[in-house]
Amino acid sequence: MEILEAFDLTRCAHSAAQLVGVDEKTVARYVAIRDEGRDPFLRQRRVKVTDPFMDKIEELVEKSQTRVRADVVHQRLTAMGFTGNERSTRRAVAEVKANWKAGHRRAYRPWVAEPGMWIQFDWGSGPAIGGRRTSLFCAWLSWSRFRVVLPVWDQTLPTLVSCLDATLRRIGGAPTYVLTDNAKTVTVEHVAGVAIRHPEIVAAGRHYGCKVETCEPFDPESKGGVEATVKIAKADLVPTTANLAPAYESFAQLADACFDWCERVNNRVHRETKAIPAVRLAQERRHLHVLPAEPHAVALGEERLVNEDQTVSFGSVRYSTPPGHVGTKVWCRVAGDELVVVGRTAHGLTEIARHELSTPGTPSIVDAHYPNHPGGNLPRPPRPRPRTPDEVAFLDLGEGARRWLIEAGASGATKVRSKMRKAVELAAVLGAQQVEEALGLAAIAGRFGDGDLVSILDHLATSGAPTDVVFVDENHSVQPGTGPWGRFGA
Repeated sequence: MEILEAFDLTRCAHSAAQLVGVDEKTVARYVAIRDEGRDPFLRQRRVKVTDPFMDKIEELVEKSQTRVRADVVHQRLTAMGFTGNERSTRRAVAEVKANWKAGHRRAYRPWVAEPGMWIQFDWGSGPAIGGRRTSLFCAWLSWSRFRVVLPVWDQTLPTLVSCLDATLRRIGGAPTYVLTDNAKTVTVEHVAGVAIRHPEIVAAGRHYGCKVETCEPFDPESKGGVEATVKIAKADLVPTTANLAPAYESFAQLADACFDWCERVNNRVHRETKAIPAVRLAQERRHLHVLPAEPHAVALGEERLVNEDQTVSFGSVRYSTPPGHVGTKVWCRVAGDELVVVGRTAHGLTEIARHELSTPGTPSIVDAHYPNHPGGNLPRPPRPRPRTPDEVAFLDLGEGARRWLIEAGASGATKVRSKMRKAVELAAVLGAQQVEEALGLAAIAGRFGDGDLVSILDHLATSGAPTDVVFVDENHSVQPGTGPWGRFGA
């Protein structure tokens, strides 16, 4: 039974105290507090030893904006005659700091995204490929929560515009505002707290019908959701001991991984909107601006036309490009000691080639750009093309016949046609497989004489096909060695 309940029942402090098991003075005190209209169960603040010095503590906390330490405040109070211990000072300082922060706490207004209004982008550190660092361009369409992640080698202005173009073409339009942080490619400097935009990024924004905006310095809340995109993209795409992802062997492998990641996150239900971002993007496209047909080429570099030999000319030097770009326009720019070639692909503007800068007269040709031309600058091996019935019959014997003809032509053999007809006649009698094997051995051994083919066939008929190849080196030689001469001399 509670104290006040017992008093209301007995109307006597002494009797209520006996029922509850407390002193009657306690009952009288609780009843008096209730009669005054106060809460009897709320403890009254007791007088503290720090009360006479609270004005000074509040002054020090206000001047330092809660950065002053309690031990420093205690030293100041001790010099003023404070006799309490440091623990009392710490409690008083903590209470004053909490009250100060409560009165100066920043108030946030909920930001409600509007379709077709905002897109945000930021950079993240990507994985290293071949010992070279990469970066991840991360974009976030605010209303639909649609994400785009593109891997790049650098964060220069041409690369930024190229990624922005690829992002806008992937989402199918341009919003009104593009929001990012204050990188040097976007903000040149701040004058009296006002951001001075880079003129080329302003021109790029006008080209796509967007206005470039930047967040407040050192205030990530003003940029918003793209920070989460960078965080989860790095957590999934950058190999670490946490995700146990394998290392990337090539840049193309990283690009495929980024595309697959975007497809996965954009086609699952978003935690906040409870909708699929790809579905919401289809609705938001109705509010986006139409993109220009051509990219903003000024920041991408100088325009070049890919020649019939898959090369572009830049600085009086020819640089090769991958297949599929002959007759198309590409853009070339210098990034450090390298030439970057950007072309249009199915996914937008992407880097298609990168070369070390060369000098006139020394073209930069990558063999991987010519998969149908193996050997590079070496002489091309002859490719037999039969025209007469005798040539067709001989080459139909198999690969050995083809090798025999190539080696015979290179060694300057005579009466090649008659030897070919004889080989066809022998094949009709002994079998094409045996003659083809003999021709292959003759090509390897360089035997193109009149009776060499018959001799090899006789050897194969009596001894069988050779199985072991003997390698003759200095340890198995009949040439007398010079070891005994080592005993002579100084």
